[in-house]
Amino acid sequence: METAIKVAFATTDMVHVNQHFGSAKSFAVYAVDPEQSELMEAAQFGELAQDGNEDKLSVKIQLLDGCAAVYCQAIGASAINQILAQGIQPVKVQEGSTIKDLISDLQKEMKAGPSSWLAKAINQYKGPNPERFDEMESEGWDE
Repeated sequence: METAIKVAFATTDMVHVNQHFGSAKSFAVYAVDPEQSELMEAAQFGELAQDGNEDKLSVKIQLLDGCAAVYCQAIGASAINQILAQGIQPVKVQEGSTIKDLISDLQKEMKAGPSSWLAKAINQYKGPNPERFDEMESEGWDE
């Protein structure tokens, strides 16, 4: 899965996205490409209240390092600013959304033509095109 992106889901049951970002007890982190997905990590946190305590966010943001997006039921403005600064897209989902369906939707979007945040995330993990200098060479370009 060399073109896979990492995405995280705020979940308590590893099936549904059912947590507020700031008070999430656990996250499931998946590698997703257009054809397959794989659970990479399941992280657990202690009991956290939605109290505006900024310190609790740093541990979660560290966990999300390398993720293109985080799916959650809700997320506060401060958390949005912090994760956007890390290049992570927050995605708010409807109550009852399943991780399986969200991954399927993400894969369909990858195949059909990704949105701007997804295109940026995909391109981040692609290396430079190995044929990028062929055209210049065929035109007689020389060092």
